[in-house]
Amino acid sequence: MGGVTQTTEQDISNLEQMWRDAAATIGKAMPSVAVAIVILLVFWLLAAAVARLALRVGARAKVNPDVLGLLAWSGRVTVLAVGVVTACGTMHIDIGALLAGLGLTGFAIGFALKDIISNFLSGMLILVYEPFRRGDFINVGGLEGNVIAIDFRYTSLQKDDSVILVPNANLFVKEIIVKRR
Repeated sequence: MGGVTQTTEQDISNLEQMWRDAAATIGKAMPSVAVAIVILLVFWLLAAAVARLALRVGARAKVNPDVLGLLAWSGRVTVLAVGVVTACGTMHIDIGALLAGLGLTGFAIGFALKDIISNFLSGMLILVYEPFRRGDFINVGGLEGNVIAIDFRYTSLQKDDSVILVPNANLFVKEIIVKRR
């Protein structure tokens, strides 16, 4: 009987020691976690400020609103990415291995989503080079209508009561006839 009681007391002692070690580890990590949260908050606010600044400066310079949206979004994502990397470094997380893994994952996702990425990049180029604008009448590959929207994936044409979504990548491989309004 004495052996069973002693083993149980030993187990309880080991469990108590494990909880004390876990509490000590959490206590040591709390300052760096708190600093990382503050860093993320600061970068979140900075990202919002960068987006507002891009929109304000672009509006004064009379830049295309679609391009301004792209610039504001890009600035926000870039600042947030730097914030996440900085916060991870503060918590002593090795980001080298994480970035290498993300690179391989990004390659696989990029290959799987090549059509979407092609449309996205084509949309950015359309917004920057402006071969046509909202309100223009275009004909591309037999599809025609007034341009009512240009986003990252599609250019929307309106003809009569229909809206035609033309993938942006098609606008780079087919002849476009533009009639300015």
